[in-house]
Parts: sequence; structure tokens; C-alpha cells
Amino acid sequence: MDAAFTAEQDEMRRTLREILGKRCGPDEVKAAVRTAAGHDRELWQQLSAQLGLPGIAVAEEYGGVGCTPADLALACEETGRVLLPSPLLATAVLAVPLITALGTAAQCSALLPPLAAGGLTAALAVPGPALSTALALTGENAPGEWAGGGRAGGVQAKAGEDGGWRLYGEVAQVLDGHSASLLLVAAHAGGFARSRTLLFLVREDAPGLVRSRQATLDETRPQARIQLRDTPAELLGADTGGSADDGVLAALAATGRSAAAVLAAEAVGAAGQALARTVEYVRQREQFGRPVGSFQAVKHRLADLYVHVQAARSAAYYAAWDPQQGGLALAQSLEALRVTAGEAIQLHGGIGFTWEHDAHLYFKRAAADELLFGPVHRLRAHAAHRAGLFTTPQEKVAV
Repeated sequence: MDAAFTAEQDEMRRTLREILGKRCGPDEVKAAVRTAAGHDRELWQQLSAQLGLPGIAVAEEYGGVGCTPADLALACEETGRVLLPSPLLATAVLAVPLITALGTAAQCSALLPPLAAGGLTAALAVPGPALSTALALTGENAPGEWAGGGRAGGVQAKAGEDGGWRLYGEVAQVLDGHSASLLLVAAHAGGFARSRTLLFLVREDAPGLVRSRQATLDETRPQARIQLRDTPAELLGADTGGSADDGVLAALAATGRSAAAVLAAEAVGAAGQALARTVEYVRQREQFGRPVGSFQAVKHRLADLYVHVQAARSAAYYAAWDPQQGGLALAQSLEALRVTAGEAIQLHGGIGFTWEHDAHLYFKRAAADELLFGPVHRLRAHAAHRAGLFTTPQEKVAV
């Protein structure tokens, strides 16, 4: 393993940091999340046109940059530093890998080029608060009971006589679901007896589709409630007519591993910036005639935070190289962000406890990401289970 960054990666990091530094201050972020889209559309188009950000990990034959997921993780570390509100996570990290893995040749040719160019955005709609389970981050996603298992609830798909599909149901907590041009909806087909989990494509203008933006703890992660009322949909991939859905579940699990590595890098970027802002503040803030940062107790707390962040950064970089370790890296990074953001509020003193202070942006991101993709103890428990750490010798023989 060569852990050194290439000249191209360093240049991408420098360029992205320069652009975001000019356009993504705390005030600009707060203004962007309160727009109808939930992000700065002009900035998104700039990042798409100048850097090809949404198409970093898309193959060149589909109009992408053709880089590796590690490059996407590196870019997301920079977007995490400024808590950039954008469709990047929902589109490039969650939707694009699923379309690439499951889509037919015609679907890939039609969808991936506009997604890579940033003109088309997408969102993954998973029934219930089960995104981490669907992506196999906190538990196995087979046999698909996280989506209702064919029972009442979730989203149900019914094949029409014309060969098309109709969707019925409701999905909450869809990242960027209110503004995405394309929805990837996980739904059950076949009823209870022959239930199978499939993914469907739903356009923003589909009849019977109702979307409403929800109030969230972290405004930089906008979410929506999706209602499907006899909504026409297109099956993602070819319909073999069988009952097995292993391909869909495997694709979701693979997407979860790569997404965990990207999210870990993003959390590390946020934690590093929260620490840097805190260090800057304690250098300037004076108490008893001297800077707060000169007190030994404060130095010790900052040193502990530095160790947390650096350990998480090492884990995130390793996961970018080996996505199989994404779950553990995500747990390490989310914990580092939570601890660092909490200490940032404490070390900012009285002003840090005001809800409007910038330190709370990082604290909200830490809490919201754990709700969406964690919690940390379940991420670690599932990673340990997959690694067989708690398997008895008798069980290993049986396997």
C-alpha cells in the first residue's frame, strides 16, 4: 500500500479547498440550506463544471472523470471541512454506484452522463429509518425485512399488464429527496409469499409522487418525505422474473461499504476543522490576563482531540484504499467528530453554548450522521460480527 497522495490528488484538494473557502463560510452555508433546493445551485454547477465533482468515480465512457472511490473520499474530506450542503452524497455516493451495478446498458448510458455532469441529481429512498441496515452498515440487509418484508408498510410494487410497474407507499428521511430529479426507490414485489426487494427509478414529474421537505436537526443534510400513490416506475436492471433479490441486496451492501469510507473521510474533515477553529479561538480569547489556550488543562484537552482526529483520519484513509474496512472507519470518524464538536462547544465558553454559534453546525452534523448511519456501537458490533471476532471455535468448525 502506497499511502502517499499523488500530485493530481494534491491539486484536486488544493483547488477544491480554494473554491469552498471563498463560497462556503458559515454564513453562506446557513443561507444555502434555507433555499428551496437546500443547497447553492450555482456553486454545485461550478463544482460540477470545473472539477467534475459528481463524476469523479464515474467511468470515462459515461462522461465521468474515471478516478477511484478513494479520490471521491478525498474530495469529501474537503466538503466535510465546510459542511457543504450539496447533492453529492445522495447522487455520487449512493445513487451512482447502484445504477452502475444494477442498471442495464441502456439505463447506464441514459443516466450516468447527466449524473456525472451534475445536471441530474438522484436520491435513494429506503422505507423507514433503516438506511444503515439497507446499506448493511449496522446489520445484514438480507432478506430485506428492513423494507417491510412484503407486509403492510414500506413500499409495495405491482407489475402492470402493460409490463410497467406501479409503486404504493411512503418513505421518510430521504436525503435530498425534495429536490432530486431522480429517485431510486427500494420496494417489495411479489406480495408476502414471494416477496423480493427491488430498486425502481421514479422521475420527479411522475404522477402520484408527492414530496415534502422535513425539518431536520442538521439542515446541511436536507431530508424529505416521499409518498407514492399509484406511481409509475421503471425497474432498475432487467427483470428475470425470479424470486431471488440477492443482486439488489449485494449491490446495496457494496454501496454501503464505499459510502462508509466516503462518510468517514467527510466526518474527519469536519472534525479537523472544528478542532482548528477551537484552537484559533483559545489562542485569542483571554482570561485572567492570558490566552485561554495557555492553560495546561486546555492544552491537554486539545491534545486529546488531536489524537482522536488523527486516528480517525488514518482509519478513513485506509478505508478509502480498502472499503471493506469502511464500517470501522466510519465508527471511528463519527466518534471523533462527536467528541471534537462537543469539546468545541465547551472550549468556546459561554458563547459556544448559544444555539446560533457556528460550533453547533458541527455538533448537529455529528448527531445527525449517527442517527442516519450509526450509531457508533452498532457499526462496531456489526464489523466485529463480520470479522468473526465473537465466533466460538465450534461455530467456526461448523462454518
